[in-house]
Amino acid sequence: MSDPHHPANTPATTPDAVTHLDHGLLADYLVRTRWFAGKGRAFSIGAVRRLGTIGDPAADPAVVVLLVEVLFDDAVGGRADYQVPLSLHRQPEPTLEHALIGVWTESGALDAAITGEVHAYDALHDRRAMGRWLRAFDAAGGGPSSDAGLAFHRLPGHDLDLDAPASLFSGEQSNSSVFFGEDSVLKVFRQVGAGLNPDVEVHEVLTRAESTHVASLYGWTETRADAGQDDVLQLAMLQQFLRTASDGWELALGSVRDLFSQTFTQPLDLRDIAAGEVHAREAGGDFAGEATRLGEAVRAVHDLLAERFPAQRLDAEGAAALAADMTRRLHEAAAAVPELAPHVEGLEAVYGRVAALADVEVQRVHGDLHLGQTLRTSRGWKIVDFEGEPSAPRAERVRPASRWRDVAGMLRSFDYAPRVVGRDLALDHPEDAAMLDERAAEWAHRNRNHFLAAYAGGELDVDARVLLDAYLADKAVYETVYESRNRPDWVAIPLRAVAEIGAA
Repeated sequence: MSDPHHPANTPATTPDAVTHLDHGLLADYLVRTRWFAGKGRAFSIGAVRRLGTIGDPAADPAVVVLLVEVLFDDAVGGRADYQVPLSLHRQPEPTLEHALIGVWTESGALDAAITGEVHAYDALHDRRAMGRWLRAFDAAGGGPSSDAGLAFHRLPGHDLDLDAPASLFSGEQSNSSVFFGEDSVLKVFRQVGAGLNPDVEVHEVLTRAESTHVASLYGWTETRADAGQDDVLQLAMLQQFLRTASDGWELALGSVRDLFSQTFTQPLDLRDIAAGEVHAREAGGDFAGEATRLGEAVRAVHDLLAERFPAQRLDAEGAAALAADMTRRLHEAAAAVPELAPHVEGLEAVYGRVAALADVEVQRVHGDLHLGQTLRTSRGWKIVDFEGEPSAPRAERVRPASRWRDVAGMLRSFDYAPRVVGRDLALDHPEDAAMLDERAAEWAHRNRNHFLAAYAGGELDVDARVLLDAYLADKAVYETVYESRNRPDWVAIPLRAVAEIGAA
């Protein structure tokens, strides 16, 4: 990594303990947010620490960044740290009422300049507060700068638009993003942990390598996790705004809907299907060209990652350990999803072929790649969100893996898109479910093949096919558990894939 990540460039102040805040206010706010992953679990608030202030604390509003420890009190247990930036106003702000955390009296505990009654809001909803964050990045210029306990790092090459209005994106689940007009986007990590954030780490490397398949990184915010330790705590990243971007998942769904609608001689009139069948290759929204370009983009990103995070090799023992991990996850999933039981033996055979490999090349990968992690712009496909699987610990998310893991994730996404649309249509027209299923399979097969051919640049060798099949199975097994817990009506989608892979 480059010098800006060296601990010497990060403030060494110990995060200050905050003891005067009502923990009930913080807990009530957390459960109201989209990004808090502990909803539905019993928890309490542990330590609350002040990480720093942004801008002049005597100004109105003052902006203070807190780190809130959440202690889970259920059978699973554990803890998590959440970042809560506060915007402290001396008077109530009616336009921010939806983001109100609480009202209390300050006597300088958060900062010596902050005294008297304050109305505390989540700062990401406050345009003035976010303007402070943007100006702190601008002050960093082409390197690191410190702002009351926080370090702001900037990469050279882009002049920020300091007059751009801030607006919070409402659609995210695990983090929060603020758009500054059409100039830049600030992603604030809500659940944070010590060490380099994979999203910042990978975007810095790919930006310095001038990759055309990611949004350029403009900068990031961090602090020291604890005084005397080398680990940083990375809080946010500022990136290029992609003006012409369209979500890859939504584009794929649009292609499927176009295929189904053109299949019928009248909109959704399934009774005349025999008179007017349209195949995926003939539909106006055929996605095969985009699948090809996406395959090329993913390959280019993987090649850069292998160059900048050098690839490694697992020996036969490592390959056996990889297969053992997949087998363990399979048995854990089968205990949770009884429908997996008939397929366990077949999937064990798939994983057994991995165990027989002499060696496996591994490298830094995306770790959670699917169509929803892609954006189509006027200049081609962009890959986003390199944090990896959100629920996994950092050590697992940054561990080198086979690039076929990412490929399998994308291929599973190509299978999901037509199944989701076809399932919804079949609920209204059950008499034509078989036809819809056939068209869904055709769309998935066509686009999976185009993506894979573009990515591989030719036929897969035997070892690559073994790894791809195993990762496809591993991903589908994971999906059965996820769907059974969150969308039971969708569990048939991954179960179909499990049956096909296990029977092959």
